[in-house]
Amino acid sequence: MPEDTMTGIAIPDDYKPAEKALAGKTILITGASDGIGRSAALSFAAHGATVVLLARNVEKLEKVYDEIEAAGGPQPAAIPFDLSQDAEEPFIALADVIEDQLGRLDGLLLNASILGQRRAIEQSAWNDWRDVLQLNVNSQFLMAKSLMPLLRQAPSASVVFTSSGVGRTGKAYWGAYAVSKFATEGMMQVLASETENTSDIRVNCINPGATNTAMRRAAYPAEEPDTNPSPDAIMRSYLYLMDDVSGERSGCSFNAQ
Repeated sequence: MPEDTMTGIAIPDDYKPAEKALAGKTILITGASDGIGRSAALSFAAHGATVVLLARNVEKLEKVYDEIEAAGGPQPAAIPFDLSQDAEEPFIALADVIEDQLGRLDGLLLNASILGQRRAIEQSAWNDWRDVLQLNVNSQFLMAKSLMPLLRQAPSASVVFTSSGVGRTGKAYWGAYAVSKFATEGMMQVLASETENTSDIRVNCINPGATNTAMRRAAYPAEEPDTNPSPDAIMRSYLYLMDDVSGERSGCSFNAQ
């Protein structure tokens, strides 16, 4: 892992994405149908990337697809996919489809996750705990493992895991979600260390911070949603991590705000 590995750092103040900063790149986004994933898909496409939209809500997925086309971005790909399934074979098949249709991946944004119950550990339901860890951790492992050969084919690939403040400092009643984000940080560090001297792949985490999303509103129902920035407002950080200008950064955990 790079010696300058840091946690909770910001992107450079002077970073301003070029109009076509991601031109020629193919980037897969999980949870692309809503919230931060949707905003990332639209932003990446607006900056020239061919985006692969992955989510299980077909109707929302098609809406994002249409938005990208209406805005004049490169034609995206939309793949309905259930990340919660507990088997490796569908993930391998997904990688095969992407290889057949697109040839390689230049970027992977592992954005999808679920909140689960917010209870004390002794009061947490096993089924909920298992479901959160399955989607937030196991599916990210399966995605990363299955797609690594495609990422290795790119001249400069970027993998971005989605973290959280409660994945750096544990907080009461955040249960499985907090544990899953600690695991996310660890998985990022392990993968960054493994790819440091063996590929041109960089691997980082990003903590979106308090953002006006459905998950944030569910976690803080008494909070005024408009006090938090919209997902669109934090896209500069996501663009930086997919832009080749971030090529020297790997094994780092960034803050989007």
